[in-house]
Amino acid sequence: MATAPSPPVRFGLVGYGAWGACHARAIRKHAVLVAVCAASDATRQRARAELGPDVAIERSYEVLVRRDDIDVVDVVVPNDLHHTVAIAALTAGKHVILEKPMATTVADAEAIAAAARAQQRLLAIGHEARLSPQWGKIKQLIDAGAIGHPLSAAIHLWRFPYRRGASDWRYDAGRVGDWTLEEPIHYFDLLRWYLEPLGAPQAVYARANSVQAETRPGLYDNLAALITFSGGGYAMVSQTLAAYEYHLRGEVVGTAGAIRTWWIGEQDRTDRPRFAFEYFDGKERHDIPLESTPGELFELETEIQQVARAVGGGGGQPLVGPQDGLWAVRLCLAAEESARRGVPIPVRGSSGETK
Repeated sequence: MATAPSPPVRFGLVGYGAWGACHARAIRKHAVLVAVCAASDATRQRARAELGPDVAIERSYEVLVRRDDIDVVDVVVPNDLHHTVAIAALTAGKHVILEKPMATTVADAEAIAAAARAQQRLLAIGHEARLSPQWGKIKQLIDAGAIGHPLSAAIHLWRFPYRRGASDWRYDAGRVGDWTLEEPIHYFDLLRWYLEPLGAPQAVYARANSVQAETRPGLYDNLAALITFSGGGYAMVSQTLAAYEYHLRGEVVGTAGAIRTWWIGEQDRTDRPRFAFEYFDGKERHDIPLESTPGELFELETEIQQVARAVGGGGGQPLVGPQDGLWAVRLCLAAEESARRGVPIPVRGSSGETK
């Protein structure tokens, strides 16, 4: 007797800005979008026009998370709201996709993780770069021993200034947290993932400055951060927001080889980037083809699809969970503190001890 197909997984989306609209499109490709919560009248009108009558438009996230016809709440709101909305959704018994950063403080991130454990709900953090055919390929090669034992890694970003966001929230240090929590958090996460054989991060030393320091106190346009690991070796994240286009480069060096990759687009959310992936086996360089086009628009779809499969009982690749999200927040906040104070900052785990 044939097994009946599983019912489609039903999503509610909190936040319908530029990136929230991308989430909505991805959800509708791989699941059912039941309802959207948007903050302003103008955004709600846009959501109605773009999503049509089959999607309910809510004014309040509190109402959305209590709906009985939603399985997963996808949280795509300004950083300072992540803690409040995620805990409300988890407490209401919903599974949650939470955009990075997990929160703007370690304490808030730990509270979200605790709520997910207490409610026994899935909590997936939006570090979708791990799902990339480009950035994930690096991890595959490292784990396969292609470069021997990893020694160092670096990711460098050269890009145009951040979008301001609704009510300029991304340029308000009280709401964004700091700019390491915006895009560099992806690269802190990736580098820790790549260098897992070197143990846990031990300390971060960062330097930073700004093009318009007097008008953006605490928000750094230019940042370079060095992460040391308990088992030796190091990683570096660097970023400038005072440039043009979007240029991203990654490098990993090991005892028996090296990997180099880059990605270029006129915008970060392009579906037609230029990219390359090279592997050096210690003697020769090899161009490595990728299975599909990399880019955050594509990786977002993979993330939504994976969460839908996990909630629907279909299994799939492991999701980026709260412990990884916590480590990324710790590293970013350590980098910001180091840049501000001019000294290396120890990185401490959830127990309060350096790990």
